[in-house]
Amino acid sequence: MPSFDVVNKVDLQELDNAVNNVKKEVETRYDFRGTSTEITLDKGNKRVSILAADEMKMRAVAEMLQAHCIKRKLDPKVLEFKEFEPTSKGAIKRDVCIREGISKEQAQKIVKDIKASKIKVQASIQDDQVRVTGKKIDDLQEVIALLKGGEYDVPFQFVNMKS
Repeated sequence: MPSFDVVNKVDLQELDNAVNNVKKEVETRYDFRGTSTEITLDKGNKRVSILAADEMKMRAVAEMLQAHCIKRKLDPKVLEFKEFEPTSKGAIKRDVCIREGISKEQAQKIVKDIKASKIKVQASIQDDQVRVTGKKIDDLQEVIALLKGGEYDVPFQFVNMKS
């Protein structure tokens, strides 16, 4: 029976490239001269840390990060921006978590939406992904179109298509 998996995976190499591009842009921009603005990627904890002198620079770096993610074909929905935290030197720090995988609540919403559409397929939750199985590939393609058109917090990739 044909099937595919709905997943949310982040290409950490592309994210690393986006962070490095933001670093280069911060070094060359005039409004960042003389300030201690830093952005670092921790691949192990899947987190980006931003350190800036004030809120305006923090927002500018966050916008640059989102723009460079889009250029690198990463959906900015994978970035979850936390609140500002003051540091001991008068600057502010912000952590950006990288959301990977599909949460249990999100997976349940996907399965519910697929069942409500009355397409003749079965959807099952497997860890942090959803497997969709059907008798016809056309039905699976309808489900992909349904999920692409839906409003979800995380971007989806459709992998492991088997016929």
